[in-house]
Amino acid sequence: MNRVLLDACVLYPSITRALLIGAANAGLFQPLWSARILDEWQHTAARRGVGPQADIEIALLRANWPKAEVLPDEELTARLVLPDRNDRHVFAAAITGGAHELLTRNLKDFPPRVLARSGIIRREPDGFLLEMAEGMAAVVDDVHHKAEAMAGAKIARRSLLKKAGLPRLGKYFM
Repeated sequence: MNRVLLDACVLYPSITRALLIGAANAGLFQPLWSARILDEWQHTAARRGVGPQADIEIALLRANWPKAEVLPDEELTARLVLPDRNDRHVFAAAITGGAHELLTRNLKDFPPRVLARSGIIRREPDGFLLEMAEGMAAVVDDVHHKAEAMAGAKIARRSLLKKAGLPRLGKYFM
């Protein structure tokens, strides 16, 4: 099964995370992350006033995916070279976890040639999810219905996905 490291920027916002975890639950890929990646997500959520919700979501992820969390080697992390030194732990987690792909929105911080030396492909969430779209109809329906329930109003599916930074997936599921 395809092993994919999820960067913190794809775990938050919640729509993208729900779609990714839904796809993983459907057996479309094996998610990976590190404690530091989860901490970054929690920190971002706390700054935006939804820290307690993130704490619950993180606990659920850890309970439901106990083998997804990897511990990157500190020596490996120190040796890696990326445009942003603060992202080396993400790359190290991908290597340590045997990831085939690294899913991120921070494309400039993960040069494809650098990742390729370790056999890892950099991906962005819209294209990644679009490739699995045929197997994701039920996941998208579930996420859409939950978003409408939380909002207490109808939300156009395409609008919801576009707002989550997934415009091509939104067009597919119009």
